[in-house]
Amino acid sequence: MKVLIERFLLHIKSQLNFSRHTVRAYAADLAEFAAYAEAEGAEFPAGFDRHLMRAYMAMLQEERKNSRNTVIRKVSSARSFIRWLIAEGKLESDPFALLRAPKKEKRLPRFLTEGEVRKLYDYNAPAAVPAGGGKKPLAPRDYALLALLYSAGLRRSEVTGLNVGDVDFYSGFARVMGKGSKERLVPVGDKALEALRAYLSSRPEGRTPARPLFLNARGGRLSGHGLALIVKKLARQARFARSLNPHALRHSFATHLLDHGCDLRSVQEMLGHKNLETTQVYTHVSLERLKEVYEKAHPRSPKKRGA
Repeated sequence: MKVLIERFLLHIKSQLNFSRHTVRAYAADLAEFAAYAEAEGAEFPAGFDRHLMRAYMAMLQEERKNSRNTVIRKVSSARSFIRWLIAEGKLESDPFALLRAPKKEKRLPRFLTEGEVRKLYDYNAPAAVPAGGGKKPLAPRDYALLALLYSAGLRRSEVTGLNVGDVDFYSGFARVMGKGSKERLVPVGDKALEALRAYLSSRPEGRTPARPLFLNARGGRLSGHGLALIVKKLARQARFARSLNPHALRHSFATHLLDHGCDLRSVQEMLGHKNLETTQVYTHVSLERLKEVYEKAHPRSPKKRGA
């Protein structure tokens, strides 16, 4: 089984161009699946039947107490592996065929208000960052990261994967490599471009087109983990009560665009979503905010009457 899983992982990486993060997630899910099958004494291929799959799904939900969305992801990984086994002639039929996976929970993404974004910018402008600890030289980089994340709505991996030459300062676009190695052009606002120029002019390392756009303190390419730590630090410096992650800025980007009249298709294109349905969650966010504003402002609303 281990050999088959390794072959499947190589397939999704080399043939389907899945990202390293996605491949690692599949590897972890399938290792858990294989361990469960072994513990149940299910031999491959005879033991890989509907009863095993139903018991596996029940174990994830009832014993492991995984969230509904986590169960969906783990079952999806196992389903993909099973379908690959069938395509390779290792299994004759799909044991998941007659089983229903739980429905996905619809959770609204966390985002910042426009006021919170302004606060984040104001407290982290390079001139506002106090000296000390030798970290002041990194302030232009951190501010440029913040500006780009909110201006372009990029994923963490998309930001860290950028090279200097991927940003066209003349046209105001960035060439981004998204999920599934799909390239797209994303507009970048003037203030973000200004912050990027200031950062690039402040760093002593080379600024040739092939160099990474964002560097760590040692001069190498900034990692996704490093980016997440920087965003958390910026939130602390802005005196946010809660922690902040890069994806919240992506959510804020999409929500604020829709709040100000941008059409859903354009937001989909900028975010790099394959399906419009994925982008539609932000319409729910905007509607929830609209309802909240209405209830606070309308004289006949329950909240207004109870004030």
